[in-house]
Amino acid sequence: MLNAILPVIAATPVVEWDGLAPIIVVMGAAVLATLVEALPSAAVRSIVNGVIMLLSLVAALALVGWRLTAVSGGARRALAVGVLIEDRLSLGFQAVLLVIAILAALVVLGRAEPVDGSFAPQAADIPGSPQENYAMKTRYQRTEMYALLLFSTGGMMAFIAAGNLLMLFVALEIMSLPLYVLGAMGRRRRLLSQEAGFKYFLLGAYASAFFLMGIALIYGFTGTLNLVQITQLAAVAPGLDWMLLVGVAMLLVGLFFKVSAVPFHAWAPDVYQGAPAPISGFMASGVKVAAFAVLVRLSMMVTGLLSWDLSIFLWAVIIATVLVGTFLGVVQTDIKRMLAYSSVAHVGFILVALVGSAPAASVAVLFYVLAYGVATIGAFALISVVREESADATVLGEATQLSAWDGLGRRHPVLGAAMAVFLMSFAGIPFTGGFIGKFLVFREGLQLGAGELVLLGLLASVATAFFYFRVIMRMFMVEPGAETASVGSGDLLTKAVVVLCAVGTVALGIFVQPVLALFA
Repeated sequence: MLNAILPVIAATPVVEWDGLAPIIVVMGAAVLATLVEALPSAAVRSIVNGVIMLLSLVAALALVGWRLTAVSGGARRALAVGVLIEDRLSLGFQAVLLVIAILAALVVLGRAEPVDGSFAPQAADIPGSPQENYAMKTRYQRTEMYALLLFSTGGMMAFIAAGNLLMLFVALEIMSLPLYVLGAMGRRRRLLSQEAGFKYFLLGAYASAFFLMGIALIYGFTGTLNLVQITQLAAVAPGLDWMLLVGVAMLLVGLFFKVSAVPFHAWAPDVYQGAPAPISGFMASGVKVAAFAVLVRLSMMVTGLLSWDLSIFLWAVIIATVLVGTFLGVVQTDIKRMLAYSSVAHVGFILVALVGSAPAASVAVLFYVLAYGVATIGAFALISVVREESADATVLGEATQLSAWDGLGRRHPVLGAAMAVFLMSFAGIPFTGGFIGKFLVFREGLQLGAGELVLLGLLASVATAFFYFRVIMRMFMVEPGAETASVGSGDLLTKAVVVLCAVGTVALGIFVQPVLALFA
């Protein structure tokens, strides 16, 4: 019976180049940027690869927009013999991802300068070694982060559109491996940055093993790697086999690690704290867009058939994620760790919309990750330019301790107001994108019968507002102490991105219908 459902592909395979064009542009640009690394001049490499990175991401976004206009309703097209899927779900998440990637790329460009940038001149050198001191003295400039960012973005795009379990795994590794390297390239607190990259690599490999084992079990039960065929087989299977149930659960473990859901979140605070702030922002937003796209697809296809069997597991993860992210975020004194636990809590809020298999949940999740991603990129971009300054005006590095933010809004009102907008969006204050995102996902949760989870999310939102408004009060109502925070004066590009993200966060809270209509 199972074999009768599997279609026999007798025709010559056809490659749909129009549907593959966005991914090809980004991956091709990544390869080209790698070749540019052979040029001897670091300044030339930086300019050329910066242009390649921005142009390719903008071109890919334009192509995704073109494909969105060509795909209507629930139409789904198999690309490359079903290895990838083109539908409004994949194109919508790819569009959001590319918007976030463009913002992150601009921040990376702004913080890549050799004098006081966010990236180490020689990431592989031992911190404090003569080699590193020489590289810093000669203002050696790294440029490989442009190619790595493109490879990771291309992997995320393929991950979003994957229609095949093996393609899911390959794309997962393509998007993850560059992030392991980028996380270890922090300029200051080198040991902390290297530890962050190494820890992310080890735990990421562990999660990938679960993901791969889940693929093996699902393949053992169904005899296919195609997601559509797996859904068809699971629907007619005479009873739910333990192999399918455990296999899907292992897939979810791998995805929960990527979105930092509890208990698979332990890496997030350390990695976000140690990685360069521009990369922390990209990891906190871009990876979630890709992982939630796959979670939405699984909830609408395979997981929906197993909703009863997986409900206890999903509810336990959601409850633990919301509680841990909320209560551990309250006690943090480092702003990057605070945003990491805030990220954990937001994951719990989004998962509320995925406790069932309602197709409408995809739009709610899509809007949420867009609003969260724009605010997160802006917040980490601002952190990257805020420098801790001692009483004798010595710049000590990123001002991540909350005490260093005292009075920042008074000295730099525009940037202080921008940070306040980001934090209010995280808290779900009206007229911000975060408020609309929470409203949409909680509404889906109610319609799916998860009223208890929605109530928990509302209470947690009130609790998380405490540590967001604590930062706002310190910026505007507390006098600066002996060690204060100053904003780097030379990085106009990053400051422009901060302002742009703040405007975008407010716009998403006001002009809601045009965005929802675009992805409906």
